[in-house]
Amino acid sequence: MSAPAPTKDRASLVGDLRLIGHQVRYEQLSFWVNRVGAIFTIGFSTVFLIFLGASAGNSRISYLGNIRLVQYYVPGFVAYGVMAACFTTLAITIVVRRETGLLKRLRLSPLPTWVLIGSIFVSTMIVALVQVVILLLIGRLFYGVAFPQAWAAFLVTLLIGFISFSAMGVAMSTSIPNQESAGPITSIVFFVLLFLSGLWFPLKANSGLAKFSDYFPVRHFILAVSVPFKQLPGVSPWAWHDLLVVAIWGVVGTLFALRRFRWAPRRK
Repeated sequence: MSAPAPTKDRASLVGDLRLIGHQVRYEQLSFWVNRVGAIFTIGFSTVFLIFLGASAGNSRISYLGNIRLVQYYVPGFVAYGVMAACFTTLAITIVVRRETGLLKRLRLSPLPTWVLIGSIFVSTMIVALVQVVILLLIGRLFYGVAFPQAWAAFLVTLLIGFISFSAMGVAMSTSIPNQESAGPITSIVFFVLLFLSGLWFPLKANSGLAKFSDYFPVRHFILAVSVPFKQLPGVSPWAWHDLLVVAIWGVVGTLFALRRFRWAPRRK
């Protein structure tokens, strides 16, 4: 009597996966149809890496194992690509959809809520992954920067970054009052943290700026992404401390988002 249950469960799982696939396809079409937004999201990190890599030349960083400056920039901008897609772009997208009523309409549709939220996250991760691949290829083909030598550590680091900064992006969206202020608020917060965290220039580990930026997840994620490239001899490719800090921020962001998230537009 109970034999057909696994078949039913399997059919239900296949149906759920199809729903997610269809919704992810919609999210991707929505992203790439907006060519200006797509170009700025994907191209911003690419252009900056090209410009900074070209200006770096053969400059080296003595206090980071005498590595080339461009070897510092490639992992840094890989981390930037993940954070930009999963934090800034996701936060702005959610605010715009909330304030235009799109989130509320989708919430009332037959589509399960978990499918809707999951597809948004998966689509965001795809966009971030596209940036990662492009930046790694630019670093390899144009500046001779080797790919990560510890791929397992690199991919796990990216996954933790995907999840944690997506959670922080959703949490950030709950604090933005309207779509007009979404871009300025997220950009200011994000770029100030980037400046303090040493993306544009290397920070000495014991400097005051490095100690201050250690309180925030941006610097820790940049460091965690850099380690699998094995820039320093004898260093483990697993930056457990930095990954733990990023994950803690992700958990805090998740709790904050669960408490404050709203589907309907805010009252004027």
